[in-house]
This record gives sequence, structure tokens and C-alpha cells, in this order.
Amino acid sequence: MSSKPGTTAGHPEPHAPAEPIAVIAMACRLPGAAGPRDLWRLLRDGASAVKDVPADRWNAEEFYDGDAQRPGRVNTRRGGFLDDVAGFDAEFFGISPLEAEAMDPQQRLVLELGWEAFENAGLRPSEVRGSAAGVFVGSIAADYEALLAQQGPEAIGPYAFTGLQRALVANRLSHTFGLTGPSMTVDTGQSSSLVAVHLACESLRRGESELALAGGVHLNLIPESAVRASQFGVLSPDGECYTFDARANGFVRGEGAAVVLLKPLSRALADEDEIVCVIHGSAVNNDGRGEALGVPNPDAQGDVIRAALRRAGVPAGDIGYVELHGTGTRRGDRLEAEALGAVFAAGREAVGPLRVGSVKTNIGHLEGAAGIAGLLKAALSVRHGEIPLSRNFERPSDLVPLDRLGLAVQREHGAWPGGSRPRLAGVSSFGVGGTNCHVVIGQAPPRPAAAPARESAAGAVVPWVLSARSTAALRDQARALGERFAADLGLTPADVAYSLAATRDRMEHRAVLVAGPRQEFLTGLEALAQGRPAPGLVRGRVRRPARTVFVFPGQGSQWEGMALELLETSEVFRASVEKCAEALAPYTDWSLTEVLRGAPGAPGLDRVDVVQPVLFSVMVSLAALWRAHGVEPDAVVGHSQGEIAAACVSGALSLEDAARVVALRSRAIVSLAGTGGMMSVALSPQDLEPLLARHPGELALAVVNGPSSAVAGGSPGALAALRTACEERGVRTHTLPVDYASHSPQVEAIADEVRTALSGIRPRAAHVPYCSSTTGEFLDTGALDGDYWYRNLRDTVRFDRSTQTLLDAGFDLFVEVSPHAVLAAGLADTLESRPAGAGADVSVVGTLARDEGGRDRFLLSLAEAHAAGAAADLAEVARAAGGRRVPLPTYAFQRRRHWLRTLARTAPAAPAGPAGPVGGVDGGGEGTTVYRQYPTLRVTD
Repeated sequence: MSSKPGTTAGHPEPHAPAEPIAVIAMACRLPGAAGPRDLWRLLRDGASAVKDVPADRWNAEEFYDGDAQRPGRVNTRRGGFLDDVAGFDAEFFGISPLEAEAMDPQQRLVLELGWEAFENAGLRPSEVRGSAAGVFVGSIAADYEALLAQQGPEAIGPYAFTGLQRALVANRLSHTFGLTGPSMTVDTGQSSSLVAVHLACESLRRGESELALAGGVHLNLIPESAVRASQFGVLSPDGECYTFDARANGFVRGEGAAVVLLKPLSRALADEDEIVCVIHGSAVNNDGRGEALGVPNPDAQGDVIRAALRRAGVPAGDIGYVELHGTGTRRGDRLEAEALGAVFAAGREAVGPLRVGSVKTNIGHLEGAAGIAGLLKAALSVRHGEIPLSRNFERPSDLVPLDRLGLAVQREHGAWPGGSRPRLAGVSSFGVGGTNCHVVIGQAPPRPAAAPARESAAGAVVPWVLSARSTAALRDQARALGERFAADLGLTPADVAYSLAATRDRMEHRAVLVAGPRQEFLTGLEALAQGRPAPGLVRGRVRRPARTVFVFPGQGSQWEGMALELLETSEVFRASVEKCAEALAPYTDWSLTEVLRGAPGAPGLDRVDVVQPVLFSVMVSLAALWRAHGVEPDAVVGHSQGEIAAACVSGALSLEDAARVVALRSRAIVSLAGTGGMMSVALSPQDLEPLLARHPGELALAVVNGPSSAVAGGSPGALAALRTACEERGVRTHTLPVDYASHSPQVEAIADEVRTALSGIRPRAAHVPYCSSTTGEFLDTGALDGDYWYRNLRDTVRFDRSTQTLLDAGFDLFVEVSPHAVLAAGLADTLESRPAGAGADVSVVGTLARDEGGRDRFLLSLAEAHAAGAAADLAEVARAAGGRRVPLPTYAFQRRRHWLRTLARTAPAAPAGPAGPVGGVDGGGEGTTVYRQYPTLRVTD
């Protein structure tokens, strides 16, 4: 017995409409459509993805019988099939080949779609780990389990227990992504996936989920499942769905999967999510004891639609389109039409008949995933304001009086009816056991007026960040992005830069393309896809997050005009320079900014009491710039006077004390002018010492940069003699542009002056570990008093020892914070001297370069640091350039065939390990391929 009009058994009249739920992303793999964009193209073109049964499924001829329902036979050779159901990127998800083979491919498919849904929503999967996100997936088939059963008990391996349980279609996704909300596989027959959406919405409204993935999956892997449908009498011998047409004779089977990512609308708006559409309400009921099991009940179908409309707070007359269950069976179509007419026929004189259609006419009946396929079609239609044609409709059946019922099948692709009225649609899905579901959706609300985006100058340089779990995937990422960027002239480089940096997880294989004009990006992506170098393109492989050292060189990296462009364009850099100028002012009679700008009358960098404070200020300010872009030092090391900047950046000295040290000490050095010099020599300290010993008291070992890189200091005459001796041995030398000999006995003449001038400084505990090139070891920074800064000037610089100390402690990214990289050779020398492979994962990065002192050069260095594992904030760079989030291609999975084979239990198990990371380094792993294993089970490949 049907319920009274206006009420539904089990659905009491609500006091207010349900809270709307936003669909913030979709992902799918459907026949003829590898994603929502492809699906819309298929629908817009009115195309069919139905084809003959692929040869890798079963021999269609063996089971075909077009005349009758003979036992064991199928009355059609056609269906909607995916191109590849065996392919899966197991390594990406940290799953071993053995486990992947034992997994139902429905689990694999949902894993990949879950990842794509997060990316399409602009969410890094690593960001949702640990959240109360729910997973609701409709699935009714177990064909893969049946394939295993055909092999007998001997084929059952240790992974079959989890690989074949349908509960794990949802649970595995929750486990892999670390989601702690409700997780369930839903089976209500053919309505399963739409019921999954309903359950997800209810979970969100109750507050038990803060985010939800919902959808369905269905694969047709064995002929027996087709035989069952054929013997039940519901398959179309034509291999077509003639929904609501006079030719209706059954449905054609389809397969695939789709998911939607859901949030409460209020939260989605607050989070400024891109909203595809809004779910206003939904309802579920059952036919009860109808005419027979498997025969639809139009009263119950009408009731569930009314209940969904009431929960949505939407009058029936406002619905502009309904995506039908629409199987194309004569009885099913007639009963569904009657139910729709009972709900929608009245009061449509002003708006015209209700438009209806079915995606089954394009891709077939996806059974357990049918409802979500219909929801995707309706959502895309609402979003685009267009309704695609429903294929295979010529004239209605005599049993389906469309005019009397107020219905009209959409016969051509056209605009949404109703003009400017809000676009609202219904989606129906009915299970053979009588579980009915209806969902009411509408267009996204207007986005609030946003602040005008910052406009970047044409050709402004921005970084594009790409990453992947393998080199091949990285190249495919570049290829896909290049194709999208070339095809869509509406994409700006800044938008792409922001979207890549802000919405994609960072994985171990990395590339950054720093460019400006559009063609430079296309050229760079092509080079990356082909494995070639290109200007502005840097690559790297990161095995773990970098442990970063800020390296501050001594005198020698300066050049006229250094950092001037940053001074004019970077607020962070300029603010730091101004603070340095204020700290130096009590000790100098010149202006820091005037020196940097080369103002008339300003002293030059040839004066030691000018160049050292200026270099100090530039290095401290470059460090501030690195930090402003997310790169924090895990340790600092300075070289000679660079130790002063290192002490300041580490927090060991206040800016005021550091300025005092560099200004007063360099002023004291002025008195040494003309008494000596310094010369670099390409020899080890051991080989250089005998040559120095020829001039006792006149030459000293001033600096050791690496195993074969040293600097001698002393009197001009003795240095000239040393140069001659080196030339005779074919040893390279280079005279440094200074006229005094730091780190030699000559410094002792100013010992008292330096100690007295610096007696009042107050060193303190650093918040960043401080490695001293005076001692070659990590240092308690409370010892950085005036006497230390004298010894820093007098004693030999043992940069080689400090580098070894840092390398031994596991630091692997050295960022030289200077206007020009001068220590890279010494670092390389030390790395080359280490045991084979010990320095393979160590990277050395500069900051600026001679005659390249602006933002573009810094961005390239930032890109190099990111490619080496630094947590560089490249999203903020793109945002500052006017970048906003835009849709981009999802991850380029590297699928390999994984299919059932006999698994024995006798061979030793592979080494056990922790679960591998999903997404790479920043997602919480070390970027290596670690497979999930069960050490108590014994398996063999």
C-alpha cells in the first residue's frame, strides 16, 4: 500500500530543509572517459562508448546466443568496457606486486580515483591524513573472487583474505589515506552508489565526518555475470539502452567507477573551495512487498522522490531535469515514468515538461556504480547550464505516455530550461531488490566578490613545481601539463604555478621550471618530458626532507650593484637591510643603502671597513629572504667573517651585537692595510706546509677550504716567492684582492684593540645549531665573546673540518647565503674526498650570482633548493604574482598489469617493512619504495 500524498513511510516530515552538501570534486574512469572532462565531452557529443566484449575478458562468441535465453548463454556481444582493468600503479601506493595481484581491481580503481578526487579538489592527500573523513563506496560485484575460485584452493595466497573482501573497497582507501571517519562498502543492488552518496551526506550532517568520499565501482570480469543478467531477461540483444523509447528491450551492461568529494556547504564556502554543485537533499526507501521481487514499485519510487524534494526544500516545479534510472526495460521504463508523472506532472504549465534522460544510453548500465554515473552527468549539466541529449530516443513507447505524464526526453544537446531560474536537478537510482534512492542537486551558489587578483607583469617569472614517484611519471606529468597549457589559452603561468605548488603533494622525483613567457614554459615542459636540459629547468631526487645548512662565506663574494634589484623589489630584503643599517649606524659614518646603490660620494667596496659590514648586511638579509620563502636552516656555518652573519642568523648574537662585531673589527683591520696579502693554492694543507716553512714567520696557513684547496697569508715578498714555487710545480694559484693577511700572525698587532672593542657583547644560546669554522666543530654559542671573534680573525679557517662535521651529522643541503657563490668549489672538494657514494645525495645551492642580483636569480636558487628537498614555499611566490587555483591534470599513474596467478606458500617472505608513503616525502615518508608486507605469511613471486 502506498503512503498518503505528502508523506513517506520511514521519512517523517522534516521541520526544515537538510543542510546543503557541496560537491567539491569529482573523479571517474568510465567507458570512453578517463575523467570528468572526458565524460562531459562524450555527453556533449552524444557519443556512445559501447563496444564489443574485449578479447582479454572472455570469448564472446562462446557464450553468445542472439535468438533465445538458452542456459549458459548471453544474448549480446556488447557492453561498456574500460580499456584497462588490470593496470595499476602499485608502487605509487607502496603495495607489493604480490599484494596487487591478489587485490580486486575494484579496490585498485577506487584508490586511484580517491587520489584524483583530492587533487581535483585542490587538497594535498597528505593534508587530510588523520582527518575524520568518511568513505562510502557502492559495490555489488565479486567477479575477481570468482576468477580466483576457478583456480581452486591452491591458488589462495596470503593476500586474498584482504584483497577480495568487498568491505575493503572502502576500507583500503581509508587505510591508505589515513582517514578516520566512517568507512563502508554499500550494497543495495543497482542503487548502491547513489545510496553511498546519501549516507555520506547524512554522515556529514551529523558531524561524524568532516569530509567524505562517496561513489561506486563495478567491473564485469567474467561471462557468468553477463549470463545471469541475460537469463533474468533484462539485457538488450541490440547492445543499446533505448530508454523511454518504443524499442526498449533491456539494458546494455557497463563498468567503471566514479567518486565525489563532499563537504558541508557552509564549510566549503568558508574554505573557498571550488564547488561543482550542491546536494540539497536525498532520500532512500524500499518497495516493500510489491508485485514481485525485482519488479519496481512506482508508488515507492514516487515516495522517495517526494521525500528527497522535501528534505531539499525544493518544490517539484523547480526541478528542470531528472537523470533517470532509465534502464531501457519496457516494464522498468513504464513504472519509472509513472512515478515521475505522479510527482512532477501537475503545475508545469508555466515551465514546460520535465526534461529527462539517462547516461546509460552513452556508457551502459554500471549496476553498482550506475547511480554515481548518473550523478556525475547531472552535476556536469547543472554546472555547464546545458543538458546533453539522451541517445537512442526516436518515439515513446505506447506504454510511456510522456505528454500526459509531463515528461520530455532530451533529444538534443541544449541549454538548461527556465532561463535565469536556479538550475535544479534530480537523480534516481533503483535497486533490483527494491532499494530506491533519489538525490536533488543544484548549481553552486555565486562566489562572493573576491578581491581583485594581483596582476603580474606580462612574462613575469614564476616557478612551476612538478613531482612524481618515478622519472617516467615525472615526464608524463610534464607531457600532460604541456598539452593542457597549450590547449587552454585561458591558463596563465601564475595560475598554473600556484595550483602546482599549493595543491599537489611533493614526491621524491622533482622538477622546477622557472620561466616567464608562455613559450618558455612550453619549451621547458617539452624538454622535461623528453629528459633533456633546458634553461630554467632544475631536477632532483629527494629521499628524505633535506637537513639544510646556511653557509655564510667570508670576504670575496661582493660585487658592485650586488642585491640592488632585491633592495628595490623585495619588501622582506629591504626591511632587513634597513634594520642592519640602523644597527650599524652607531659605528659607521656612511650609509649602507647608499653604498649598495653606489650613490655619489658613498665609499666603495674596496675599503675593508665598508665591504665587511655591507657583506654582513646582505647575507643576513638574504637569509631573511630564504626564511620568508619557507627555507629554515637546520644548522649554520660561517667562513671567516661569515661567522658573524651565521651567529646573527642562528640567534647566538643579537643584530646589534653582530653589527658591532663586524663594524669595529673591520675598522681595526684598516691599520693592517699594505702589510700583507693572501693567495689561494690548489694544494692540500699537508703539501702546502713545506712550501710555507721556507719562509718562517712570513707565511702562514690561513684557510683550508677542502682537501686540496688552501689559502696562504703573509708578506707580499714571501707570497711572490710562493707563487713562483707553485708555478714551477704546475700548481694553480690565485692572489686574493686584499692587502692584509687575515688568519696569520700579522693579526696579532690588533689583538688588544679588537678584544677591547668587543668586550661588551653578550652571546647567548642559539636556536639553530652553530658549527664553527674556527674550531671545526659544533660550538656552545655562549662562548662567542670578544676573545672568540679575535681568534676567528687570527686562527686558521678550518672550513674543511666544519664541512666534514656537518656531513657526518647528516646535513645534506648546503645553501650558500651570499651575493655570489664562492665556497662551492671547497664543498665539492670535500664531498669528492668522502668514501664512494657518501656524498651522492648532498646538494650545494647558491643564492645570487655576479651580475644576477634580483628576484629571478633567487627564484632559480629557491627552485634548486626545492628540488634538493627543502620545504620551499613556492605557492606564496605564485600567489604574490597573481596566481589562483585552476584545474590541472591529475597524477600520471604508471600502471602495470597485475592479475591473478597461483600463489604458493612455501618460499621465504620478502623482508617486512612499514607501510610505504602515499605521496612522497612531504606526505610523511622517505620517498623510497617500501611495500606493505605481513611477516607471518610466506609468499613467493
